[in-house]
Amino acid sequence: MDNRRDIHTALEAVYETHSRRVLATLIRLLGDFDQAEEALQDAFAAAVDQWPRKGMPDNPRAWLVSAGRFKAIDRLRRASRQDQLLTGHTVIAPVPEREPAEAAETGDVDDDQLRLIFICCHPALTLDARVALTLREVCGLTTEQVASACLARPATIAQRIVRAKRKIRDAGIPYEVPDRSELPARLEGVLRVVYLVFNEGYSASSGDHLTRPDLSREAIRLGRLLEELLPDPEVRGLLALMLLQESRRHARTDSAGELVRLEDQDRELWDRNLITEGIERVNRIIRAGRFGSYTIQAAIAAVHARAKRPIDTDWQEIVSLYDILLRLEPSPVVALNRAVAVAMARGPEAGLVELDQADENGQLDDYYLSHAARADFCQRLGRIGDARQAYKRALSLTRQGPEQRFLAGRLKSLAPEDEKSCRNLERDVEK
Repeated sequence: MDNRRDIHTALEAVYETHSRRVLATLIRLLGDFDQAEEALQDAFAAAVDQWPRKGMPDNPRAWLVSAGRFKAIDRLRRASRQDQLLTGHTVIAPVPEREPAEAAETGDVDDDQLRLIFICCHPALTLDARVALTLREVCGLTTEQVASACLARPATIAQRIVRAKRKIRDAGIPYEVPDRSELPARLEGVLRVVYLVFNEGYSASSGDHLTRPDLSREAIRLGRLLEELLPDPEVRGLLALMLLQESRRHARTDSAGELVRLEDQDRELWDRNLITEGIERVNRIIRAGRFGSYTIQAAIAAVHARAKRPIDTDWQEIVSLYDILLRLEPSPVVALNRAVAVAMARGPEAGLVELDQADENGQLDDYYLSHAARADFCQRLGRIGDARQAYKRALSLTRQGPEQRFLAGRLKSLAPEDEKSCRNLERDVEK
């Protein structure tokens, strides 16, 4: 019994670690997104059935790829026989020529996820479609999670994904890393999706855990592969940014998994090796004089990383860096982050002015961090009623457990109007 339980626990770990890379390989072998997704499900169903009885294979990922491939071939052959019976014509099911074992030996399995990112980021697709498809297929995010990452409605994201898959199929887009001459045309989309993968790992959009280390690690792995493939300054800048952000992961939650704000984190828990590598990369890029938005974001993270205590943080330098970032990448989210930095450098009233300007067109109305920032500014100004309303709005928008509990705690600290509202708040968070 214990062995079966151990096998199931190990199988869950294999799914978390390898499922998207298995899917990427199956897409290459089968040449179809939907068939590969069905094959992935069939492979894990077979593992659930066989591994408790026969034991876990030495190479679980290769086993899953092989099982999924043969399940897909069986399904294609059954469909061909059915078509033959219905039409009287012989239909030969397409069978991939290359065995998964061969792919594993040549190292292609390790690169398949990067190949999949490049096919998802083909310039024939719109940038929004590239991002949505990659987050869904490469990272396994739900449509709702992708919508949260892209600040869009789930129905809109679902349509983008369906259309993107159809475009790839109809255009016959090859499953390969393009020639070096073609890389720059795809680089913007590739960097954006790798960063969004990292962000989902750094701060999950939903669920009961603040972080997903598997996604953060995968994004950094892909960043290092990209750097080998194309040593562009922005590739290096993105890698530096991810390393600096990842350095704080162990300090971002307490022993119970609850959120710890930056100013309250135990900086002894920050990973100094990652910080050293990240800062060295940022300095080299800036000295070279060619940099973009990811490098500026990495420079902002480096300012935080250099501060041994919260009080040592040079917030005015951070504001200046956000001024540069806004020119390179004007967006409401960047403007929001700048407003937070302004509040820390010049006071919450100045921060509120900047926040109002960032959200003047209502683009941040459904973004919970905007309301959380407003609540914090108002609370620091003694505007408790406004802070209460902003915390409630933020709480209604987030789908992530630790964030919900943190915001609920902040709201409760404002002394709700009556005992009933306090009980209702606790009930809503428990849900």
